[in-house]
Amino acid sequence: MAPSADPPATTNGASTSKEPLTLYEVSTQYKHWRFTPSQLEQRRRSMNEVAVNAIRQVHEAEEEGSSSRISFLTFEDELLLVKQYLTTIPKMCKLHQFPEEVEATAMSFLKRFYLKNTVMDWHPRNVMLTAIYLATKTTNNPMAVDQYVASIPRTTPNDVLELEFLVAQSLNFQLAVWGAHRAVWGIWLDLQTLPDWNKNEAQESFNLAQEHVSASRLTDAEFIYAPSQIAAAAWHLANPSLLEKWLAAKKESGALPLIREIGTLIEKEGNAPDLAVAKDVDARLKICKNPEKVEGSKAYLRRLATEEEEAEEKRKKKAERAAKALAEDPFASEPLTGVVQNGTKISNVDMEDDD
Repeated sequence: MAPSADPPATTNGASTSKEPLTLYEVSTQYKHWRFTPSQLEQRRRSMNEVAVNAIRQVHEAEEEGSSSRISFLTFEDELLLVKQYLTTIPKMCKLHQFPEEVEATAMSFLKRFYLKNTVMDWHPRNVMLTAIYLATKTTNNPMAVDQYVASIPRTTPNDVLELEFLVAQSLNFQLAVWGAHRAVWGIWLDLQTLPDWNKNEAQESFNLAQEHVSASRLTDAEFIYAPSQIAAAAWHLANPSLLEKWLAAKKESGALPLIREIGTLIEKEGNAPDLAVAKDVDARLKICKNPEKVEGSKAYLRRLATEEEEAEEKRKKKAERAAKALAEDPFASEPLTGVVQNGTKISNVDMEDDD
């Protein structure tokens, strides 16, 4: 059937399995974006704790004791808010008439981004818009950014473009996404080879399976299971007997417990969060957001000043290294003009062609 539900076992970066690798198993998604449920929770919990401690220190630096008045988000709050914006992506894609490939890819990008970042640093709204825009490029469905934002209220091209590199960097520039919707279509084609298949029944089940795959994107399924396993679970939710016939024909009936496990996850977690709760979390986020990311705040201006000082120091060191290299170049007739190195001004260099 499909690869194991467990994350890839590796030894010095090489697979320990002697079985031939599938295309999915050599993908960056399988190698770098597979986790156990406990690993996902630990990652999110740890990232949230680090973020809260850092933001608390920023507030304390401005006013001692001020952080005690702030209700910081928990990692569960963060996950809920991200999930709320995941539900917006299909609506945005429908608005722009993007295909399902863009929708599935953008939702994966958003979920991956928040395995590396916190909503207290980067609000999901603009990250979501950037994820969709980036997905249009990576799936070969590009749209000019001006046209893209024209129908989105209170959004400028810069709102999208200023986060594009950050999002791609957070994804480790691993932009290929293996979506379960493709596998759902593959099973649909394969079902047609069964000797006693019913076309009308299968067509209705196919439509339901697509809905279940869409619901699976609101869960962590893609981080835990293979796309083919998620697709099989979607089909099983849509039509258990039909999927079980297909498994028997493939001599894969042993996969049924795993498929049921995934189906349970989709049914339990594949629903939009309570909007009122999501709004409450978003309101709290306005208060506990990292001040260093709030444009115009004292912490923001102080961070910019520090970054500029560090950049200037790097430029000076780079200039000194370049001057030293030129001064010691055995092929240079004279040292570089007017460069100050270690407090001493280097004399002029002959830039004329001697021929």
